[in-house]
Amino acid sequence: MKLSLGPLQYFWPRERTLAFYREAADWPVDIVYLGETVCSKRRELSTNDWIALAAELAASGKQVVLSSLALIEAESELGVLKRLIAEGQGWIEANDLSAVQLSRERGVPFVAGPTLNVYNHVALRLLMDDGLVRWVPGVEQGHGLIRELRDAVLAAGLSMPELEVIAYGRLPLSYSARCFTARALDVPKDQCGFRCIDYPDGLPLATRDGRPFLRVNGIQVQGDEVTDLGPELLQLRALGVDVLRLYPQAEGMAEVVAHYHLARRSPQPPPRIAARSGYWHGEPGMRTTGNG
Repeated sequence: MKLSLGPLQYFWPRERTLAFYREAADWPVDIVYLGETVCSKRRELSTNDWIALAAELAASGKQVVLSSLALIEAESELGVLKRLIAEGQGWIEANDLSAVQLSRERGVPFVAGPTLNVYNHVALRLLMDDGLVRWVPGVEQGHGLIRELRDAVLAAGLSMPELEVIAYGRLPLSYSARCFTARALDVPKDQCGFRCIDYPDGLPLATRDGRPFLRVNGIQVQGDEVTDLGPELLQLRALGVDVLRLYPQAEGMAEVVAHYHLARRSPQPPPRIAARSGYWHGEPGMRTTGNG
């Protein structure tokens, strides 16, 4: 079972981002996803920077995948995507169908990211015909739904692509053309001042009675709690999961990677280091307590 470092969902300063990935070059992760998936206005790193960083990490022995935006709204954003596919010299994580089309046209293998919304084996087969080599289910697709889709694929006489499951991090729940961070801070989206950079783990959002609820991250909304599928390792293995995705957090990622590295080499599941995911168990996503 491989470990991947998912794409950075937050907006960090340039030097912090570069330092993070240069440290990650020595971590026991097999795959590193690079690139901006949330907001095209986040330009601390240019397209050239991401491509150069990809080459640097590939030289350290990592498989590098360049990730696309989840919501492409402008011709300029499409132009960036074309460059990533043409010059990235590797796989692409397609988080939008335009990335699927461009990857197919150029014959570039792609990973179906969690925002492609693949819910049945027919859609998965069509994407495989287009060049899909790895599938990352959406966060709401728990153990039961993934198993049903896998069984349908096998019953149809097909082979499953590599299966990558989000194992650690705040779960990305939704995206919108509206910038939630700008709205929360009462500034126009087009004059936001890049305020996301002040919230390296997203802007906490509480209910009216003060309970932690969500994280606002630009046009993305996340669950508030970091979730951990480590204790479900036996289920993950039985399901045929090939890759465990760990989403970068502002603090403690080296320790998280070390924890999962030990876990994947052990026959027994590790202790839980973050919240339980209700989605994985077919329950409401916020149901983070209980056994299982």
